[in-house]
Amino acid sequence: MNNNKKRFLLRLDTELFESLEKWADDDLRSVNAQMEYLLTEAARKAGRLDSPQRHGHATRERVE
Repeated sequence: MNNNKKRFLLRLDTELFESLEKWADDDLRSVNAQMEYLLTEAARKAGRLDSPQRHGHATRERVE
């Protein structure tokens, strides 16, 4: 487990949170894990984050 995680407060619109909650359930993740996954993928696609192996991030494929 990575102990180098930063905690912070995030306020979301109720509709957005409910959408993320459903998406997380569909992908068998917690809302927190889903948000981290989505942000990590977006940062990687934008060239702002190196490969998952270099940073110790596990990439989990979406469950269909």
